[in-house]
Amino acid sequence: MSRSARTILLLAAIALSAAQSGAALAQASAKKLGLGREATAAEIAAWDIDVRPDGHGLPPGKGTVKQGEELFTALCAACHGDFGEGRDRWPVLAGGHGTLKNDRPDKTIGSFWPHQSTVFDYIKRAMPFGNAQSLSNDEIYALTAYVLHLNDVIKDANFELNDKNFLSIRMPNADGFYDDDRETAEKHFWNRKVCMKDCLKTEPKVTGRAQVLDVTPDNKTAPRVD
Repeated sequence: MSRSARTILLLAAIALSAAQSGAALAQASAKKLGLGREATAAEIAAWDIDVRPDGHGLPPGKGTVKQGEELFTALCAACHGDFGEGRDRWPVLAGGHGTLKNDRPDKTIGSFWPHQSTVFDYIKRAMPFGNAQSLSNDEIYALTAYVLHLNDVIKDANFELNDKNFLSIRMPNADGFYDDDRETAEKHFWNRKVCMKDCLKTEPKVTGRAQVLDVTPDNKTAPRVD
């Protein structure tokens, strides 16, 4: 048998094996494999803890700003500071209002985040650091209320945040986000004929050097390379 004939037979055998495997997978998908078991309602509930901007997933509960201050002082201030100003390299939670147009904006909860549900959701699933998901829903409501109070979103120190009034809160940057519109806003930049070679129209020019920082030393002070 010639080498080409053997190659053809080998390819035919591979194709037949693939077809049989595909048929077996289709049959297996049509019926249960008998592996494992279905998750219980309690197990699903333990994973399904997200809270969305429209309030979906928000659990019943309540907590006041004052209750949240006590919890924050005990559980959060060591990293985030007494007033959400942040310590060391831990995240800053409050402040930054009016800085989003600056070269270096302060993107805090109050200045940047569009939804208060993100605060609740993040605390619920990830805080306090090192002991995540140890807080009750009432404690999470209280901490969310206090963090929003630090950002002047909730101004009343006696305010009680709960699942009934949660959506009445409006974040300062709620209108600062929009859907990606590049298909229309940047369409005039698109070019059907994509350049793949010699695309640079002009020769590059060095317009400045970081000599002050000694990052780009001149020829006289640069180390010799033999």
